Amino acid sequence: MNTSFSHSGQTSVALVIARYLKSQGVARVYGLCGGHIMPIWMALDAQGIRIVDVRDERAAVYMAHAEADLTGTLGVALVTAGPGVTNAMTGIANAHVSRASVLVISGTPPMAQEHRGALQDMAHTELVASITRMARTVRHPDLALATLNEATARALGHGNEPGPVYLDFPVDVLRSRPASAVLLAEHFQQITAPTTLPAPADVQAAVSLLWQAKRPLVITGRGAKAASAPLQQLLTQLGAAYLDTGESRGLVPPEHPSVVAAMRGNVMGQADVVVTIGRKLDFQLAYGSPAVFGHARFLRIADNSAELRDNRRGEVELLASVPQTLQAICDAAAGKKPLSDTDWLQGLRQQHTARADKLKISMAQAANGSDGRMHPNKVLAAVQDVLPQNAVVVADGGDFLSFARVGLQSDAYLDPGPLGCIGVGTPFGVAASLACPDRPVVVVTGDGAFGFNAMEIDTAVRHKAPVLIIVANNGSWAIEVRDQQQNHGKVVGTQLQFADHAAMARAFGMHAQRVEKAEDLPAALAWAMKNRPALLDVLVTPEAESSDAKSGLAWVPDLQALAAWDEQERKWRGTM
Repeated sequence: MNTSFSHSGQTSVALVIARYLKSQGVARVYGLCGGHIMPIWMALDAQGIRIVDVRDERAAVYMAHAEADLTGTLGVALVTAGPGVTNAMTGIANAHVSRASVLVISGTPPMAQEHRGALQDMAHTELVASITRMARTVRHPDLALATLNEATARALGHGNEPGPVYLDFPVDVLRSRPASAVLLAEHFQQITAPTTLPAPADVQAAVSLLWQAKRPLVITGRGAKAASAPLQQLLTQLGAAYLDTGESRGLVPPEHPSVVAAMRGNVMGQADVVVTIGRKLDFQLAYGSPAVFGHARFLRIADNSAELRDNRRGEVELLASVPQTLQAICDAAAGKKPLSDTDWLQGLRQQHTARADKLKISMAQAANGSDGRMHPNKVLAAVQDVLPQNAVVVADGGDFLSFARVGLQSDAYLDPGPLGCIGVGTPFGVAASLACPDRPVVVVTGDGAFGFNAMEIDTAVRHKAPVLIIVANNGSWAIEVRDQQQNHGKVVGTQLQFADHAAMARAFGMHAQRVEKAEDLPAALAWAMKNRPALLDVLVTPEAESSDAKSGLAWVPDLQALAAWDEQERKWRGTM
């Protein structure tokens, strides 16, 4: 057996993996080193692929997830065996629910030691099978390239829902040499997303449904990310109202006349046709229930079946590439006059604008708590004032995320996603600042969420990732505190310290300040933006009540995620 990566013209599986990733345009791999993956680790370095070494494997997968979301390419995480894989599982689960194209690679003990009690000998694939699109152990060197190709295609959603994939290799296989006959050039061709065109009859059916609608509503998700231009054309041509979600923020500029985000609840109940584009009808959209959407008819568009038929079927369903589908609808409807009610849309837009303007003023003027500490909205207003429109915003937390979700606008936005996986903020921010070096990256996070991956500020400093992290420090798990106070009369295990996160950051070599007064915020923000990576630890009052704290998320209603929707659902079902 050849144990070198490349010797006398011989090539190891580890080097094949590195060469393959390079052929797919992978510039960075996020990981934490270990003996079972050392051959790959060194081969990546030999191929000029940057290794961003992290402090916890969960963060490595989060970072690969962020890179995949922001670039539309494959994100790669490299984690060692045993606890390396189990640490990574939360990140894999989050990528699974968010449908992020992540490849996770690991190692296992040499095959001669399998099932004998070897160090970190675990059946990893059995652990991750339910949260990946593919999980496989490659036990023969000749199968490495073909398996990598299959895994990449599945991660990118070729013929299936996109999402994470997992491969591991016994370490003796990594050191082995595949037969030269199987190292075909075709296996190193870059895998790109296939383009599928909608059936003309389906396009005509969509046009017929949409152009007869009086109150059309378009809702986008992950699958619409590459379709900004035809999406805006469709909205304008049709005269439809528009709602984005956390998966699709920034696709349509806030000044577009179709944007009515501040009227979300109203428009969902008033629409007569609802178009979902690459978006599941999950708990964030009331599962598409008639209790919330009334008698609306549905048109569903997606490039994979998992985003096409969940919870509600569409009267028309188009399974095809989203940009091409939207353009085909616009082209087929050219010259047709829609029946959409312009007064309805203009009224919604005016109310949206009035609410947005009022929110902007109220955020800047938000009163301090009785403890003298700032309201979270005052922090967000100050951030928005210095935030370029092209910035990447990462919002994280429970209570603070609720404020940030409506309080910040940017062209690109990431958050914990539908899994509610708080703690992604710092890792997402590090990866975003490396993947998008020409765009300022700002992380706004609650103190509880920050604590999950606070050690990754060390990663940011070591890799010179120019991220700004703003910690809203209210010394508590605020949503749960309020739920306990209101519904149980006692606060148990949900209070934190007003810890000095700036001091921690400085200990790792990061520029950092603690901000206690609103009047100090502008200067602190200006300083931090010029000295990234940087962290601002901003004390805020725990007395501020977020919309999520009022919604029922903490106590988990039976039928819907939000208390108001749960009540509507009960009335609709006749169970009240």
